[in-house]
Amino acid sequence: MPLAAPDLDAAYESCRQETATWAKTFYLGTLLLPYEKRRAIWAIYVWCRRTDELMDSAEAQARPVSELADRLDRWEENTRGIFSGQVMSDLDAVMVDTLERFPQSIQPYLDMIEGQRMDLTWTRYATFDDLRLYCYRVAGTVGLMTQGVMGLDAAYTTAPWSDVPNTSDAAVALGIANQLTNILRDVGEDRGRGRIYLPQEDLTRFGYSEEDLLAGRLNDAWRELMAFQLERARAWFARSEAGIRWLSADARWPVWTSLRLYRGILDVIEQLDYDVFQNRAYVGRLGKMLELPRSFVIAQTR
Repeated sequence: MPLAAPDLDAAYESCRQETATWAKTFYLGTLLLPYEKRRAIWAIYVWCRRTDELMDSAEAQARPVSELADRLDRWEENTRGIFSGQVMSDLDAVMVDTLERFPQSIQPYLDMIEGQRMDLTWTRYATFDDLRLYCYRVAGTVGLMTQGVMGLDAAYTTAPWSDVPNTSDAAVALGIANQLTNILRDVGEDRGRGRIYLPQEDLTRFGYSEEDLLAGRLNDAWRELMAFQLERARAWFARSEAGIRWLSADARWPVWTSLRLYRGILDVIEQLDYDVFQNRAYVGRLGKMLELPRSFVIAQTR
């Protein structure tokens, strides 16, 4: 049975705290949403984080592949249970409540689990097409999970002459852009786990070897390679922008803020002269505060 209201509120508060702790930039954007929408986004974020932890937590790194595969199978079973209304934990309860308030398909959730299964065996990506599939599964799916929470502007849903727009392509593009940004920011960390997400075809194209990457060599080839990767990520952010105008008025400012702050990480990587081996790129507190009014103006005019 679902949790009683006070317990449900406590479970949502736990999701809020976890989001605030582990996703500071994302969390800032959620605070601009109405109460029910922000709580739903916190619940979805924590579900996604739990999914990621099955593979990427320090504890998981020490487990054999067979055990990790079993965990993913059990998590998929639990997720299917959530979509049929089964509650086994506080997280299940807030997810069931979220799905009741904002109905959506289970497919993006299953696709994200498939993305984690890719990490069982994929430590290299030959082409960008391979990487794009991974990025869709582990991050593009988040756009699909959350678009129903954000909602559409009533102007597109009430006027009889209006075609209801499909925001899915833009939502997926934003998720892929965010994941590409994560990959560029975390190159140094990922190499320590034996994973290289930069496409092998790009390493070859720019004459930067895997051995160079593992050694953290900063040279012209690396800078050219990274500049190319940053422009690719920016192109995916640009693809996502077209869909924001269709969102509910109370969602456009939060989404623009999150998009611009996350894209700002790419600017910081440039400012660091592409040294993501010794530095972690992030937008500072002042930059976040300055972005709020800028994003507000953009949300009203685009």
